[in-house]
Amino acid sequence: MNASIAGKEFTVNEEGYLTDFNQWNEQIGESIAAGANITLTPRHWEVIKYLQNEHKSQVALSIRRVGKSGVVDIKEFYALFPNAPLKTATKIAGVPKPASCI
Repeated sequence: MNASIAGKEFTVNEEGYLTDFNQWNEQIGESIAAGANITLTPRHWEVIKYLQNEHKSQVALSIRRVGKSGVVDIKEFYALFPNAPLKTATKIAGVPKPASCI
């Protein structure tokens, strides 16, 4: 299915995740974040870059793994990305929804 993000058309799955990470850029991330009522700060970007690097390394993402990453602790992760932090953060980062997310 197609979705308009940041004024351009992209292919997304039924939950709104980009199906091709190569289409992602920071403007798209900012647009997705705005839709989730999140204004991205440098701290958000650190977490997003971490999630993208883990995805590129084919590491399975989970809340526990993010909390133990040394990049962000679980409490701050929830503060940065309220309401389903891993689902929200991965969607903003342009990576597929982790299998650990319902």
